Amino acid sequence: MSTDHKNQQVAFSAMDHATRADYDLVFAHDAHNIANHAQMVIAWLRLMDGDSPYKISRLDHCLQTATRAQRDGADEETIVCALLHDIGDVIAPANHSQAAAALLRPYVSDKNYWIVLHHGLFQGYYWMQHYNQDRNARDQLADHPYYQDCVDFCANWDQCSFDPDYQTQPLEFFIPMIERLFARTPQTCL
Repeated sequence: MSTDHKNQQVAFSAMDHATRADYDLVFAHDAHNIANHAQMVIAWLRLMDGDSPYKISRLDHCLQTATRAQRDGADEETIVCALLHDIGDVIAPANHSQAAAALLRPYVSDKNYWIVLHHGLFQGYYWMQHYNQDRNARDQLADHPYYQDCVDFCANWDQCSFDPDYQTQPLEFFIPMIERLFARTPQTCL
């Protein structure tokens, strides 16, 4: 964002009183934030490198999931989605899947968005029975075209990525991929 916009503020206190110039200022600010989005996401990932009840940190889980996707030959967008599938744990732990999906939505395919959005429910297959819940709750979505893709994402990459002995790629390996994804022109999602 240019310095001439940095300290400016809109003239309105209610949106119905705004002018085009006000919104030009708002959109310039938004463009600056979008341009720096990848760096914010990387910072959020680094926040996940801390205490965890698992044998590895939440960051290591995400790195391991992405490494498995990369080693299985997934495309770069899918690898980044695997890396960021749990980023919502930092900003919205009560609905982490939805938060991660919302973050990714303007930049990814419908398929990858759907998988990230629903992976939390699909992961329930591995733990819900311990709490007298239906581990097959995901089957309510069985007719969806991406159902099996989400089953495979969880089975092959997510649920098995808590292994302290797995040789995982470091975050630095994935940073160029994150930067390329967030350098895409975001799709408008209203």
